Amino acid sequence: MVPVRFIAWSDYLCPWCWNASRRLNRLADEYEGRIELEWRSYLLRPVEKTNRDLERFRRYTESWMRPAADEDAGPFRVWASEEGPPSHSVPAHRVAKAAALVSPEAFRRMHDRLMTAYFAENRDISSPEVLRALWAELGLPAHAFEVADSESIRAQIFEEFEEARGFGATGVPAIRRWDNEAVIVGAHPEALYRRWFDRSLPEGSLGG
Repeated sequence: MVPVRFIAWSDYLCPWCWNASRRLNRLADEYEGRIELEWRSYLLRPVEKTNRDLERFRRYTESWMRPAADEDAGPFRVWASEEGPPSHSVPAHRVAKAAALVSPEAFRRMHDRLMTAYFAENRDISSPEVLRALWAELGLPAHAFEVADSESIRAQIFEEFEEARGFGATGVPAIRRWDNEAVIVGAHPEALYRRWFDRSLPEGSLGG
């Protein structure tokens, strides 16, 4: 059978995206061959802003304890690092797109690594040094990292962001079935995503 394709928009600076990502990727693994999940870029901070106040940012990260309270949440830690705050959303998306050009598995690993580095380890994932270190840590080809700085990748990121807003996604996480313009926004329980996937599959092909 041809997999039913879903498009999910996310930002690496969004704590709720971390939880939704874990749920959706678990289901994509479970429904492998029947559901196809494509991650696209959304930009909560599209414009670079330097010299952000670190202490104010620390106080903001206390709000991460709300998504951290979810039963199946990813790991979170109130910011305890001297790094950051992140200047904008684009650098992390650049590196994720470069990893996707290496392989789908490389993208998946980088996608998860960026979220863990930011929310659990308090690393500034807008820093070129941090991003290069994460790339090396995953053992990805060194030459492929340079693609992240290309204009084509930047254009793709902003095209995906504008596409999401065109479909009415005013925030993230957001997901839609490729052949339906309706977008579901928010980090919903895994059971809701599962019901949606099940309803989308042809009769007789349900997973579980």
